[in-house]
Amino acid sequence: MSEDLERFRNLALGMNKGSPQAAALGLETLSIDPSGAVLKVPYRDELVGDPETGVIAGGVVTTLLDHACGQAVHAAMETWTSIATLDLRIDYMRPAVAGKDILARAHCYKLTRSVAFVRAVAYDVDPEDPVAAAQAAFMLDSSAGRKAGANLKPPRGV
Repeated sequence: MSEDLERFRNLALGMNKGSPQAAALGLETLSIDPSGAVLKVPYRDELVGDPETGVIAGGVVTTLLDHACGQAVHAAMETWTSIATLDLRIDYMRPAVAGKDILARAHCYKLTRSVAFVRAVAYDVDPEDPVAAAQAAFMLDSSAGRKAGANLKPPRGV
């Protein structure tokens, strides 16, 4: 496996397992490279928002899209830095098909010194018939160069 592919695989695994919400939803990265990321949330009964229809809750779709966008930003950057979602706009176009996994495909189309811009779609069967479409902006170097966790309070008595 090339060094870049290994880096992308580790990045995706770290983001999916390192985020308690992503881990709880069971987010999986199907592909990730500089052209973008494709993630999946597997259908599970506990993710259903309306038991009458069996459709996955909108908040799950929001998390999936935000996470896919974040992975697309990291994959587009040459060197890793912390990022934070500045803006996430989602247009919900139709209910997802009950019983189907939902996928999200995201592409970072513009990187500036301080902001990344991303487009994404969530779909269940065909990306040309999306469940939702997203437009997002991410702040780059959101930790301002500080080490990860530098903003956390030390435990009492330390």
